[in-house]
Amino acid sequence: MSAHPLSPAVAQQALDAHARNGGKLTEAAEELGIPRPTLEGRLRAAKRYKLTPGAGLSAPNDPAALKSRIKQLEGQLRAQASEEALTNEIRTKIVGLAKSIGEADPPDWITDDRKSDDSPGVPTLFLSDFHWGEVVKAPQIMHKNRYNLAIARERLKTVVNTASQLLKIISPKMDYPGIVVLLGGDMISGNIHEELQTTNEINTMPTVLDLYGELVSTITHLADTFGQVFLTCVTGNHGRDTQKIWHKDRHHTSFDWLLYCFLAKHFEKDRRVQFQIPDGPDAYFRIYNHRYLLTHGDQFRGGDGMIGALGPIIRGDHKKRSRNAQIDMEYDTMAIGHWHQDIFLRRLIVNSSLKGYDEYAFNNNFPFEVPSQQLWLTHQKHRITYRMPVYAERETSRDAPKTEWVRFAA
Repeated sequence: MSAHPLSPAVAQQALDAHARNGGKLTEAAEELGIPRPTLEGRLRAAKRYKLTPGAGLSAPNDPAALKSRIKQLEGQLRAQASEEALTNEIRTKIVGLAKSIGEADPPDWITDDRKSDDSPGVPTLFLSDFHWGEVVKAPQIMHKNRYNLAIARERLKTVVNTASQLLKIISPKMDYPGIVVLLGGDMISGNIHEELQTTNEINTMPTVLDLYGELVSTITHLADTFGQVFLTCVTGNHGRDTQKIWHKDRHHTSFDWLLYCFLAKHFEKDRRVQFQIPDGPDAYFRIYNHRYLLTHGDQFRGGDGMIGALGPIIRGDHKKRSRNAQIDMEYDTMAIGHWHQDIFLRRLIVNSSLKGYDEYAFNNNFPFEVPSQQLWLTHQKHRITYRMPVYAERETSRDAPKTEWVRFAA
């Protein structure tokens, strides 16, 4: 008995997959869920039928095409299930987390808007771009900044203590339901460049352990001060262990993600602390009815000599808004790090860095930026209200000039 002839619809499907994958046979075969020799046979059939990519010859009710499509979808489903099982295996058996933190819903205290208008709202502290372990040498940048592990530890404490003091000024009773903490990536320096491999104070894994200890103390202090802490976390580009940033499995190739998981494990039994650690590069959440998107910001490229980082950031925000609108996940404000600049707009919040000005910024003639982090309040009725940059270094009385509380400029 002769073999059943291959239908034009199945051949067209193979041809289209081959084109979508840039002519790579292995990738096209994996997409369709078929062996590579099978794909090659279908491509030969497409040539005999004189088909062209994207010609749309597939008949919706063609039995052979439907059977091939079902097989393709089953293969994709098995692959997705396998990946999800691996992720859960890592979280539950290796890291030891008993619950999913990738799709965790925000706690009720940041979404329940049945509050008195007198309530100050929910504070958000944005912590990102620590570059923990990196060394900035003061003589190389005209002594405008210096950075090492000892300075990083002191700056982190200053940021947390100053944030608490600023929030106490607004509400002396500290009448807050809790505090939201954004961990925005580039928490460690990493070894992604040869110069960092040479000049970092300590290597990557000891750096992760050192920062882990500091963040455990920080989160505990915030829980003791505010009662509840919700942390949403995304990875940066510096914490990766790959040569280039991966689009697939970005989180599983990042020491940022590992750090977040260890923190979540530490606080797993502390009911005051809750984590959201998504598998992708973006975290989506809301405070009351105000919708936020947190991402690191390394996806945005380019710049301009006149407007600097603002151009690529605004373009990137526009693209993300368009994408999210198509999947029913619109947001009101995007929060990003990466650019080490203090920018605060209604639709866009850009965090500065704990590290501050460094040799890279100095040699590229970037504007000077003091080390700081962002702090703001989201009100249940008025949305974002108070905004306060939190400076990472205190000005000592010896350094500060003595002057009247107000005076005319000379």
